[in-house]
Amino acid sequence: MDNHADDKRVAQIAEHISAIIGLLGEDVTREGLVKTPVRAAKALCYLTSGYSDDAAPLMEQALFAHEGSQLIVVKDIEFYSMCEHHILPFFGKVSIGYIPDGKIVGLSKLARIVNVFARRLQVQERFTSQICDAVRETLGAKGVIVTCSGEHLCMKMRGVEKQHSATTTMHYNGVFGDDASLRAEFFAAIK
Repeated sequence: MDNHADDKRVAQIAEHISAIIGLLGEDVTREGLVKTPVRAAKALCYLTSGYSDDAAPLMEQALFAHEGSQLIVVKDIEFYSMCEHHILPFFGKVSIGYIPDGKIVGLSKLARIVNVFARRLQVQERFTSQICDAVRETLGAKGVIVTCSGEHLCMKMRGVEKQHSATTTMHYNGVFGDDASLRAEFFAAIK
């Protein structure tokens, strides 16, 4: 997207945010709020920038031949996302394991694909499976396993207001679905 289109989109979003602030009973012309609509619009554009990214081409930039077939794990990849139900943040850590089948990917690319899917309006369950499926499809791995532990502000700030709650999701495919010992090896590696 070019800068003009970005500026136009930010301006349109800012208009809506300004209206929402007014509907909440605030004066959008007061000193502390004058620039808030534009700042919030830019923040929302950044936080949802994953819609314009595609995980496959990102990973394909750093694929390397590899004859080994042992488990590869990258753990504790931080993420920040926005809950699609309340448009409030959720955040936590993702761990990814895979069994290569002739190709490995640069480790930083795994962290980057986490961002691709985190920077969208999300639910944690879908987020976890999207990462898992994208890694398998792009690498042609024998199997992929992903765990995600997240804290949701929609549960902490509103609703049930449970401050110490966390949610863990897991998705796996390929050989991880057939072999409980591989899943156990992954869990031992991320402990």
